[in-house]
Amino acid sequence: MENWFSTKQIDENTFVISEPNHWEETNCYLLVGKENALLIDTGLGISDISKEVLKITDKPVIAVPTHIHWDHIGGLWNFPEFYVHEAEKDWIEGNFPLSNEFVRKMLVKDNNLTEHINIDDYAVFQGNPKRILTDGDIIDLGNRKIKVLHTPGHSPGHMCFFEEKTGYLFSGDLIYKGTLFANYESTDPEKYIESVQKISKLPVKRVFPAHHSIDIPPEMILDVHRGLLDIKKQGKLCHGSGLFEFNQWSIIL
Repeated sequence: MENWFSTKQIDENTFVISEPNHWEETNCYLLVGKENALLIDTGLGISDISKEVLKITDKPVIAVPTHIHWDHIGGLWNFPEFYVHEAEKDWIEGNFPLSNEFVRKMLVKDNNLTEHINIDDYAVFQGNPKRILTDGDIIDLGNRKIKVLHTPGHSPGHMCFFEEKTGYLFSGDLIYKGTLFANYESTDPEKYIESVQKISKLPVKRVFPAHHSIDIPPEMILDVHRGLLDIKKQGKLCHGSGLFEFNQWSIIL
């Protein structure tokens, strides 16, 4: 599909490839190193993200979804070198906990994708990862080292990625402007707050989320942590508590 992606340059070797025409506005990040490139998340798979990557680099590409949800793994089919967290290995290999019917309904929510694709043909990607990641692992791109941070809550194997040299944090679905989701059966509100606390201790200079605006100050991490602590003090940090709204973000439990 033409004009599905929008690509912007963050610095000389870092790019964001976004899907602005879908309500989820997924952001994928391409980090180009001396030897390899790393693609963090691959979008919905509605259009071929590998073509966008090839416009930027001809380096071998490692693809790593922050977690195994349809809007992050849809483009993995064209990247045989992909890694996942150990907690979601079974999800990518055929045991995804949500049905294709549920995913299709989410895809067309507030967006008429039926003009562009046959939604009945859409299925959640399945495949075999080349490497299983755990907390603290390093992905070495040559002159760039990216640290894996296991940050469960939104999903069991959710990961953030931190580049100490630049202070870049790629926060996936843990932190972004908009509504955060911790209401699925596979989510864990208690682990969510622990994960936000974990990244709040890092020397983050820029936050790059998986959805919506990438204009996020690092201080927002602390704001989210304080908000979740307040919800916990009310005894409502649990499934079924509903929607809680704050200044630049909200969360549904």
